[in-house]
Amino acid sequence: MTSELVYQGSFLNVHKDQVALPDGKEAQREYIVHPGAVAILALTPQRELVLERQYRYPAGREFIEIPAGKIDSGEPPEATARRELLEETGYRAANWTYLGTAHPCIGYSNEKISYYLAQDLILSERRLDEGEFLEVLTLPLDTAMDMALTGGICDSKSIVGLHWLAAYLSGRMRGVPI
Repeated sequence: MTSELVYQGSFLNVHKDQVALPDGKEAQREYIVHPGAVAILALTPQRELVLERQYRYPAGREFIEIPAGKIDSGEPPEATARRELLEETGYRAANWTYLGTAHPCIGYSNEKISYYLAQDLILSERRLDEGEFLEVLTLPLDTAMDMALTGGICDSKSIVGLHWLAAYLSGRMRGVPI
């Protein structure tokens, strides 16, 4: 019914809307408008997963997670995935597979994350953004999967990605080569 932009940031915008409910009543909804993101499951020929250890300010701690980043305005998600993998880890990939898209915060954001499998990796030079500090590590895929089950990897983006990667590698899920 009505929409008000209550905060406009360099990355996120917050809206407050008055909406009509199915029963005819009105309610207020606050939500974050997000530009979208990608997440990359970079897998070496030795079945090691490229991961990052990074301090996340909102949670006040370090996390081990899969590489990811926001989509720049007008940038196709596949291009974002290639750019983010190189910038954050220094890897390029010869083969890419789209695994799917998930909506991580449907109660308060329109964010969506597109997931990609990157294989046939070639190590190059990292190009971290200014103010970005992270450590790149590789772990055997089985170790990363175990960490997701025991809390060592606990962000939802990485857990979804690992779940879809396991399904893809077992043949239960089809990806789309790009």
